[in-house]
Amino acid sequence: MIRTRSLVSEGSSRLRRLAPLALPAAWGAVAVGWKFGCPPARQPGLPMRVVTSVVFLTVGVGLVVGVRRGLVRELARVRAVAVATQQVLLRPPPARLDGLALAAGQLSASPGASVGGDLYEAVATPYGVRIVIGDVRGHGLAALGAVVAVLGSFREAAHDEPELGGVLRRLERALDRHLRERGREEHPAWSATDPEHPVAEEFVTLLLLEVASDGRLAVFNCGHPGPYRLGPVVERLPLGEPLPPLGVLPLPGALAPYTAARLLPGETLVLHTDGAEEARDHQGRFFALDTALAGVPGEAPAALVRRVHTALLHHTGGRVTDDVALLVVRNDRFRVPAQPAEPGLRRSRPAPSSHC
Repeated sequence: MIRTRSLVSEGSSRLRRLAPLALPAAWGAVAVGWKFGCPPARQPGLPMRVVTSVVFLTVGVGLVVGVRRGLVRELARVRAVAVATQQVLLRPPPARLDGLALAAGQLSASPGASVGGDLYEAVATPYGVRIVIGDVRGHGLAALGAVVAVLGSFREAAHDEPELGGVLRRLERALDRHLRERGREEHPAWSATDPEHPVAEEFVTLLLLEVASDGRLAVFNCGHPGPYRLGPVVERLPLGEPLPPLGVLPLPGALAPYTAARLLPGETLVLHTDGAEEARDHQGRFFALDTALAGVPGEAPAALVRRVHTALLHHTGGRVTDDVALLVVRNDRFRVPAQPAEPGLRRSRPAPSSHC
């Protein structure tokens, strides 16, 4: 029954693809019938040649128009699938998450692609808001497998693991499984046993953060560019000693996040991939991301993402050579100032003793 439905669906799909050619084919049949079946068409003379040329020209134009309409419809379906894939794979973060305002955006280096080798996600958990941003070596559609592996693992581990180090180890194991599966596919002779280094040239740099309710940050940096903190000034957030990118070397046995940084109320954190700072103009000059971030104080995250993307495209002449991802987080939690004691309580407090 299922196979029958599949065959019917496949047949109807073929008919839809061939439908744009029906009218040109009918015109072609008329033209051939006119040329070989109509006695006046075989008569010599300029008028008959003109009529015959018009018939065949009409057939040609109809064929081109029919094929073009079919290609336009097919392109629209492909774009719809790409948009749906992006919404699932790199879904936009919620505008507000546990007191934080968020926005994200990506520019793909692959023409026509809406997803590439960059990844980001933010989720609210019982342990705080956990955020990941990463960059798979390379760009474009070939890097999607590693993006799927890392994001899928993060979306589960962020809720399950009480310690941020446990989340990082889950990401490492997910990427390792993906690379070994790719190794078996690329080298079938190794299918009986896993190769020791299946895809040695593929790795992922990433930044894993946890924002506590009081703004304290816990950060693991695996070879990724550090974020910028926007407050009174634009500054690179210190992250301590970085770990190697995932997929290059195993993580150390003991994992301790960097916890000496905070995101105070009103401050903004801008996480990015290296494509944002390595983009060049026609003279080879790098894009000054820190200068572009020094804009309007307290700017909404979505507006900041749009402004930086506009400046970056203007700098590169409208075409980036590497995927660029931005994730902006603003702390909108309010700090409650210390309140003075109530007057009644202040009067009832006993005076200090004067006895020696």
